[in-house]
Amino acid sequence: MDIAAAEPSSPLEPWPDTVEWQPVSRDLIWVELIRWGASAAMLLLPLGILWAIFGIWPLGLAFVVVLVLMLWRFWAIFRAVRAWGYAERDHDLLVRHGLLVRRLSIVPYARMQFVDVSAGPLERAFNLSTVQLHTAAAASDARVPGLRPAEASRLRDRLTALGEDRAEGL
Repeated sequence: MDIAAAEPSSPLEPWPDTVEWQPVSRDLIWVELIRWGASAAMLLLPLGILWAIFGIWPLGLAFVVVLVLMLWRFWAIFRAVRAWGYAERDHDLLVRHGLLVRRLSIVPYARMQFVDVSAGPLERAFNLSTVQLHTAAAASDARVPGLRPAEASRLRDRLTALGEDRAEGL
């Protein structure tokens, strides 16, 4: 295999073609839409009521601006969820996400201190979980949201076992 052909075309290219990316569940789109929609509604509802009562044009303008931003964010959520992915390699786990600012986190198994699995009420309603990886570095926050509980448990167990195996060799 030609090494040059396997490498990314640019050092800024965060999605290597040489790994098999696993996507997160598309149900994460609904979780994010509901989260964002609830937040936006808490802003839109008072603006709409005040605009209806007082008829002041700046309130109407604010309402329209918030509505347009909300619709844009809904569209961005679809793309953002599709950007999430993870790949298990021999010595590390890759986690990618982001639209405008694409981010690739590489977490060596030997550096993992513990793996956390969580599921909030909304995630549980859609049968999803999030796997969070913790390392000694405070800035590392590699997480994989939108996993089915069985896949989250499998990934947690595998990462824990690989982390223990790799740490023994240090």
